[in-house]
Amino acid sequence: MPNIASIAVALAIGAVFIVLLLGLVNMLRGGASNTSQNLMRWRVGLQFVAIVVIVAVLLLRGHG
Repeated sequence: MPNIASIAVALAIGAVFIVLLLGLVNMLRGGASNTSQNLMRWRVGLQFVAIVVIVAVLLLRGHG
């Protein structure tokens, strides 16, 4: 049974992946540049959150 830390890492990475795919789809369809900018900002923010979650999990597990 996966623990909460593993689920948190998977959710953080999954969120980044989904926003990345949405940005790629928007770009390939020739969508609005404003939408692309917003998705890029969301992706960068979610990447930061994912890194913080991963580092926190590693530190809590004693691998730091």
